[in-house]
Amino acid sequence: MNSIQKTARTAGFLYLMYIVTTIVADVFLRSKLIVFGDPAATAQNIMAAEWQFRLGIMADLISAVLFLLAAWALYVLLKPVNKDLALLFVLLNLGGVAVYSLNLLNQLAAVLLLGGAEYLKVLQGDQLQGLAMFFLNLHHNGYWIAQIFFAAWLMPLGYLVFKSGFLPRILGIVMMIHFVGWLMTFLQFFLFPGLGVITYLTYPLGLISELGLTLWLLIKGVNVEQWKRRALESA
Repeated sequence: MNSIQKTARTAGFLYLMYIVTTIVADVFLRSKLIVFGDPAATAQNIMAAEWQFRLGIMADLISAVLFLLAAWALYVLLKPVNKDLALLFVLLNLGGVAVYSLNLLNQLAAVLLLGGAEYLKVLQGDQLQGLAMFFLNLHHNGYWIAQIFFAAWLMPLGYLVFKSGFLPRILGIVMMIHFVGWLMTFLQFFLFPGLGVITYLTYPLGLISELGLTLWLLIKGVNVEQWKRRALESA
């Protein structure tokens, strides 16, 4: 009983740390440095706070590891409900984490282009700034490519939460609705890039479902008797 509650709270803690590090990287370390559409200002900002920009890349990598570990803990927690579906959401999470992590090379490329290396002196300053902005835009697009995996993992995860009996069914329902919304947001970005209304509608669903599950696991844990019953049924 103590072991499964420890697993539940570990999953909640890892998920929360993933959310926190992602916010730190996006909001506090990177957002004020990148000015899309203004390569010169962006280059000046990054070079004036290169350590901050690099720290943002590191925070993103840490958040990716935390997210994968959170998925592993959720797999341990939910595999008595349906082991195949639990494995599916871990694999979808892994796919998203892989794309997300490799995509950070585009941010690193921008830093290297602006770093003044000897072999880059064949290019003019405005050319280097333009290339740096190109890689930052490429990173932005790569981020949204990763979201197809992060949207897809919500469906099996939400379904297992709904069917578990040891976690609130409402969280599973909202998570499955969030899957639809986030999938539409992904499609909106690539098909209608000037439209942002769907994105704003899906943020509250993510807050309720993912943060709600995180806090529930941290504070309440799981219904141990129901989890034991599920574990015996699946044995």
